[in-house]
Amino acid sequence: MNFLEERIQLEGVVKEGNVLKVDKFLNHQMDIELFKQMGAEWKKRFADTPINKILTIEASGIGIACIASEYFHAPVVFAKKSKSINIEGDMYISEVESFTHKCKNQVIVSKKFLGPGDHVLIIDDFLANGCALQGLISIVQQAGATLEGIGIAVEKGFQQGGRVIRNLGYHLESLAIVESMDAETGEIVFREQD
Repeated sequence: MNFLEERIQLEGVVKEGNVLKVDKFLNHQMDIELFKQMGAEWKKRFADTPINKILTIEASGIGIACIASEYFHAPVVFAKKSKSINIEGDMYISEVESFTHKCKNQVIVSKKFLGPGDHVLIIDDFLANGCALQGLISIVQQAGATLEGIGIAVEKGFQQGGRVIRNLGYHLESLAIVESMDAETGEIVFREQD
């Protein structure tokens, strides 16, 4: 069991409806030392990959992406879920559906932050159905940038997202893949990884 799986086993909470709460250390209260371990691990897994931009989505991915960026020496761009008055000029727009929030959002990235010369690593906290990832992939494609890989903290392996993204040919590295979980017993089973 790796460091993230151990932490999920220790402090994660399984709720009805295939919900895994990791808000004590990942996406509400953030454990920066854990994020550093995650960043170092992604750097190992993408060691031979030219990355000059990290892309994530508002809001839970931002903290993880920022700490991971220290290992890649690359700026973080995050897709905003709503247009505000301080976003100006041309934008890439994609629609994503959130498994957690049960809603659709348009996500927006200003064209001045992503372009054809960029080599992008997408980082996010969760992968369930893959809708958010597909939205970010669409933005990378709209920009004419190169998607070098995808780093996910927790993948729900029993849902289709990881399979869909891998079948599309993308290099996807999930630090913890949950094979199954039981809200009644609290049991979490992880997929064996190399």
